[in-house]
Amino acid sequence: MTTYRISQLAGRSGVPATTLRFYETAGLLPAERTASGYRVYGDDAVERLAFISSAKLLGLALDEIRELLDVREEGVCASVRARMLPLVADRIRDADGRIAELRAFSAHLAGAHTVLSGPAPAGACGPDCGCTTSVPQAGPVPVTLLPTRPTLGSEREAWRDAPVACTLGGAELGERIDQWRTLIGKAEQREEIDDGLRLSFPPDAELAGQLAALAAAEQSCCTFFDFTLHLTPDALRLSVRAPESAAGTLADLFGATA
Repeated sequence: MTTYRISQLAGRSGVPATTLRFYETAGLLPAERTASGYRVYGDDAVERLAFISSAKLLGLALDEIRELLDVREEGVCASVRARMLPLVADRIRDADGRIAELRAFSAHLAGAHTVLSGPAPAGACGPDCGCTTSVPQAGPVPVTLLPTRPTLGSEREAWRDAPVACTLGGAELGERIDQWRTLIGKAEQREEIDDGLRLSFPPDAELAGQLAALAAAEQSCCTFFDFTLHLTPDALRLSVRAPESAAGTLADLFGATA
């Protein structure tokens, strides 16, 4: 039987060793120990990791992936498919809801952009200048981008239990970091919040669209991030949160205090 040390499995699968340790702790990837204390993984570990990565790309939560792995151990593909089908159907509904939310937000931004592109009145801002009437009277427009739908009756957000791992690598990762740094450089204010930070930007419609698109792209590869956008008459605010175990990643990408 083929066995792998953690460095060998990381090289074979392309999954970082830190993520492999996390998967072991989360009960997704069993490992044995040698007499000297080194982790040793079985010959099915590569296929198991491929299954985990595929499930993550479908937006499944850790407990759902763990359950699927237990079903998979029984060796009956039909059973795995039967359990996976309703989970994927749930994610389709989640994705449709997010698309509708972003379309509504985009329509709101387009309306604001149209009003603000018109001629400005002489003098200072007033109630009819368009700077405030372009925002709904109900107040801020929140857009919360969640990687998975929260479990009904649970107060714990799904992102807190997501694996601290990114599916990007190489040139893609470098390009994503550059994109964030370009937008973050336009922030006018930064403040620490519980589990993360909040960045304040000028109330610019085009910038809001860029932030929303980049946040959605980030969650497709890093489901442990939680993003919320608020558009107010005075500012555009982006709140970013992550689990405690991802504090270093949060600091590297957004400049938060690790």
